[in-house]
Amino acid sequence: MSAYPHPLIAREGWPYLTAAVVLALLVGALLGSWWSMPFWLLAAFVLQFFRDPPRTVPMQPGVVLAPADGRIVKVQAVRDPYTDREALLVSVFMNVFNVHSNRSPVDGVVDSVTYQPGVFVNADLDKASSHNERNAMVIRMADGERLTVVQVAGLIARRILCYVKAGDVLQRGQRYGFIRFGSRVDVYLPVRSRPRVAVGDIVYATSTILAEFGSASSS
Repeated sequence: MSAYPHPLIAREGWPYLTAAVVLALLVGALLGSWWSMPFWLLAAFVLQFFRDPPRTVPMQPGVVLAPADGRIVKVQAVRDPYTDREALLVSVFMNVFNVHSNRSPVDGVVDSVTYQPGVFVNADLDKASSHNERNAMVIRMADGERLTVVQVAGLIARRILCYVKAGDVLQRGQRYGFIRFGSRVDVYLPVRSRPRVAVGDIVYATSTILAEFGSASSS
C-alpha cells in the first residue's frame, strides 16, 4: 500500500467539498449572497470534517499510538473477539468535529481484515462495539504479538473505509482508513500492555501514546 501524502484535506472529502462550494456559488448567482450563506456554512463544515493534518510520530519502542482523534470512553480488560484471547480494550469516540482519518497504532503486518455489517446506534454506547457496522484489522508485530484495531460506524456514520488487506506492511502513524461523520475506534491490546490514558482523556491520532508494552510476552 502506498503512503498517504497528507495533503491537509482527506481525499475522501474532495467530492463533498466540491459539491458544497458549487452549490453555494450557484445559489449565490441565482438568488443572491444572503441566500447562499447556509451553503457556505455547509462547505465550511465539510472542510473542517475532512481535514487531515500531518502528525508527529513518537518513535520510542514498545508503545501503542492512538489510531484516531477523540475522547477515551473505555479502558478495561475484555476478550478480543477477533483473536479469541484476553485483551485490554481502549476505545476512542470521535464526534463530527474530530479528524476522522485512521492511522496505524504500531509497526507490523496486517494479519487479517474482517468487515461485519450491523446497525448504527450511537458509537458512544458500549453495545456499539458488538452491534454496529465495523471493520476489524489484526496487526502482527515483529515479536509475533497481535493487536486488533476496529473501526466502528456511529449513529450518523454510514461508510467505513479501509485501504489495507492481509499481508500489507504498516508503519506506526501510517494512514489506513477513514470513517465518515461520527464514529469510534476500538483497540484490543495484549494483556501485558500498560495504559497511558484514562476514560475522559482527549487523544490525537499518532501523536498520543495509548499504552506501552510490559516486559512479559504472549501470543
